[in-house]
Amino acid sequence: MQFSELAAVFEKLEGTASRLEMTAILAALFTKMDRGEAERIVYLCQGSIAPAYEGIDLGVGEKFVIEAIALSSGQTRPNVEREYKRMGDLGLVAEKLLQKKAQMSLCTSELTVAKVFESFLRLAKLSGHGSQEGKIKSVAELLNNASVLEAKYIVRFTLGKLRLGVGDPTILDALSTYKAGDKSLRVKIERAYNLCSDLGYVARMFFEGGEVAVEKFKPAPLKPIRPALAERLPTAEEIYEKIAKNSEQKEVTVEAKYDGLRMQVHKTGKQVEIFSRKLERMTKMFPEIVQAALEINAKEFILEGEALAYSVKEKRYFSFQQTIQRKRKYGVEAMSKEFPLRLFAFDVLYLDGKDYTQIEYAKRRETLEQLVKKNKTIVASDQIIATNAAQVEKYFQKCIAEGLEGIIAKDMAAPYVAGARKFAWIKLKKSYGAMVDTVDVVICGYYLGKGAREEFKFGGLLGAVLNEDTGNFETIARIGGGFTEEEMVNFEEMLEKIKTKEKPKKLLSDVVPDFWTELKYVITVASDEITLSPMHTCGRVGDTGYALRFPRMVSLRDDKGPEDATTTNEIIEMYEMQRKGK
Repeated sequence: MQFSELAAVFEKLEGTASRLEMTAILAALFTKMDRGEAERIVYLCQGSIAPAYEGIDLGVGEKFVIEAIALSSGQTRPNVEREYKRMGDLGLVAEKLLQKKAQMSLCTSELTVAKVFESFLRLAKLSGHGSQEGKIKSVAELLNNASVLEAKYIVRFTLGKLRLGVGDPTILDALSTYKAGDKSLRVKIERAYNLCSDLGYVARMFFEGGEVAVEKFKPAPLKPIRPALAERLPTAEEIYEKIAKNSEQKEVTVEAKYDGLRMQVHKTGKQVEIFSRKLERMTKMFPEIVQAALEINAKEFILEGEALAYSVKEKRYFSFQQTIQRKRKYGVEAMSKEFPLRLFAFDVLYLDGKDYTQIEYAKRRETLEQLVKKNKTIVASDQIIATNAAQVEKYFQKCIAEGLEGIIAKDMAAPYVAGARKFAWIKLKKSYGAMVDTVDVVICGYYLGKGAREEFKFGGLLGAVLNEDTGNFETIARIGGGFTEEEMVNFEEMLEKIKTKEKPKKLLSDVVPDFWTELKYVITVASDEITLSPMHTCGRVGDTGYALRFPRMVSLRDDKGPEDATTTNEIIEMYEMQRKGK
């Protein structure tokens, strides 16, 4: 496929806000491409050249791209910078400046999708002495052979600012529509995606093997499984009744809920990889977990748990704020001594060639306990088997007294539902007033400081939650409390780097902050309650949406990405629970 065809599709996607239209545009694209192109084209639609967990970054900043545009257009660097200040988008700058060159040279584009993709791969691999010049040259060469439309999207892709508004759910819908004419295959394709977190790979398997290939899909070491998520209910009694009604023995597994770093540990032979909640590879940060995994007597496994900094001598857990300090690239050895980790494993998903995600939880737990029983660093999470609501409540109070976050009750007969929120797992956390839980919001904008905060140039955040049904983000709170002075300084520096002139395409907001930002960072927010509000777009029906009353930041969640944010449906459920409790 010619890259010009893909660029034309990108232009159509950028021009619509309708998810149905986007699905139709992508489905039409999939009918035109060869089987061998599926993987690459899906990655490019995601704005990447590999699955997110590979951590491959093109490593090209604005300065490099400005140089490349200057080289390919024949303009001076100051001229390019002037246009950028005026237009605010280097993709549009490239389109404009290369238009003049195209009119003079009458050159035509000969770029294919394969050629562009391979150029991006080579670009990502450039490092060391001379890599900066090499990256500028590589981008300039692509632009030299590009049409003006291709140039716009090459530049935006290089900078990680494709701005198509296309999320994974839309691509999943399009794959199903391409094959079945509707969304009937969506569940099967999504299940395969949830078991490997690699949509390009799933697309290739689907194009080559059809429906059968995704039906038979199994997890494999080194491809992280998208984590299962827990529902919430406000009381121990409701939790017990919800799960026990499906149990012949009326038994419910209740586990301690640890406020730490969720980890998925993969081992195959002598290779160990550790992935975060948002599927980042973080193996080098946790040498004690790697060593402990190597000591487990199994050739291959995937297990999941929550890691906390833990004092064996004092028999106490460190706070999340102390634990999160372990998530760093430098000073790993010193920090591992100051805050040694213990991984409280709570599930096994794969073991020596066998897919455990389809096996009932009681058997998975039994297998897990046998797997880690002699390990001192990776241990099974604490749990009880409850036969009534009073036992659930008693264990909950015990966990809170020990400084833990709460409990998670689990259906002993349920499989592991990757990437989904089901009532197979139900959490109960310590009270936040009328709120049954904290809320994880995506930062979508920020405000300048006023009054006592004027010196910080930071006065608060605009936060949004994720509407899973539409793929859009919807505002829910303007957060002005909970920040220390150090955090205000840090936010000013962090957000300055990702501020944008325009509202993100996937964001629905009537509120206008001083600065919009890319949808990148997630924070946990506590609030007095959820209220109805005409101001915010979360769950809006008519003129009324949902909002957080007196929100304040609890913590920055480096372990979560935008897709891990609290959902609009969760907010509505929490609001209904809150009303029942009044």
